[in-house]
Amino acid sequence: MHKTVYLSILLLFLTINSFGQKGQREYYQIKTYLLDTEEQEQKTDNYLKSALLPALKRLNIHHVGVFKPRTIDSLNPRSIKVLIPMKSIAQLETLRSKLEKDKLYMDAAKDFLYAPYQNPPFKRIESILLKAFVDMPKMKPSPLSGPRKDRIYELRSYESHTIGKHWNKVEMFNKGGEVALFDDLGFNAVFYGEVLSGATMPNLMYMTTFKDQASRDAHWKSFSNSPVWEKLKMDPNYQNNVSKNVTRFYYPTEYSDY
Repeated sequence: MHKTVYLSILLLFLTINSFGQKGQREYYQIKTYLLDTEEQEQKTDNYLKSALLPALKRLNIHHVGVFKPRTIDSLNPRSIKVLIPMKSIAQLETLRSKLEKDKLYMDAAKDFLYAPYQNPPFKRIESILLKAFVDMPKMKPSPLSGPRKDRIYELRSYESHTIGKHWNKVEMFNKGGEVALFDDLGFNAVFYGEVLSGATMPNLMYMTTFKDQASRDAHWKSFSNSPVWEKLKMDPNYQNNVSKNVTRFYYPTEYSDY
């Protein structure tokens, strides 16, 4: 009897622990390298491709996305965005020290890290830290195939007037069912995240992916016409929770993981 009880308790513990691991919410860092020239873009490309991404893989950090704006203009300056998924904040805290101990990384990165100050490889670096939503606790790298230049990776930021309204919009995605609706309609979402540190807080961000512009437009039309969305957007519990929607379009570089 005692053995049976012990085995039952052990099984229950393992089940709960397994569920907890599956539901553990990831963290994401979005690093944006702002660039003035094509030369800087080439140097940053080379650093990311030859030094940083291989080093991250050696640290068991996979599914790193690297993206460039589909058009370069006043609203979309020359830049490279890097999306890095992490299991914990601690992984971010120790990342630099671990990279510095990686001889392969330091050798490959030295020209970028120690470039002459008169000729830097970038203008500035911006960083945003996010925590994954409850309803999508882990990243899902885009399953798209086909020419990367044709793909549309849509990154949206929803700002709110107040912290309470921000919490309300996050709830709308989770409890309200917005995440589930995007999934049902095949938006190929990569991540949804609450911004923990960034320049336009309070806000959330998410990325959806499409094979081309026509596919993107068709998906958003199906979303707008969805009876589920029609009901959700009229729900009195979820009113006036977005003050600004910033939408940007990117494509993945050839060395991006997806």
